[in-house]
Amino acid sequence: MTELLIKAVLGYLLGSIIGSLLIGRLRGGVDIRRMGSGNAGGTNALRTQGKLFALGVLVIDIGKGWIATGLLAPARLPALAVAPPQLRAWSVAVCGIAVMLGHIYPLWHGLRGGKGVATLVGAILGAAPVLLLPVLLVWLVAVIAFGFVGLASILGAVAFAVCAAANPASPPAPLLTFAVASALLIAFTHRSNLSRMHAGTEPRARRLWLLGAGRRRS
Repeated sequence: MTELLIKAVLGYLLGSIIGSLLIGRLRGGVDIRRMGSGNAGGTNALRTQGKLFALGVLVIDIGKGWIATGLLAPARLPALAVAPPQLRAWSVAVCGIAVMLGHIYPLWHGLRGGKGVATLVGAILGAAPVLLLPVLLVWLVAVIAFGFVGLASILGAVAFAVCAAANPASPPAPLLTFAVASALLIAFTHRSNLSRMHAGTEPRARRLWLLGAGRRRS
């Protein structure tokens, strides 16, 4: 249990390293939370700072998710009693949820972070890479069909939960717990997007929105 608690704290602290705010400091104190949508994630970085800035943000935010579930979760921490197998199996779920919470509520940045999508992608890559492809496919199809990145992110997270439920992993409970918790977190962080979609004020990703191509040409 001690090992899991320590990993949870380390995962949260790792998640609190926000890519956009780190790169923003290196670029003279840019804080994208004061621009665009006010979010510290990759989409707002792309809209306000351009492709290169957004690429750096994605690398950092995806990378920390992968480190949390791919390296920290399976690591045997020195000077600690080794957790029994039934507890060690929960390391991926604990580290995955912790790194997402760190990204959403970062200790270093006044608890104002991003929405957790890129970090979730990295966490899936570290925990169950075989499930990442269907998640990305659902996200892409949703963006093309509806044009809303927020909606696509929610549907992608739900797809992760569905795939985790169908995945013959052993034991299945930790991965499924992480998947369901992450889907709920992504839905929660995108609640303002859902409200704007309902009000008809949510901007669309028009370069990817296939069904809006006819409108753009007219």
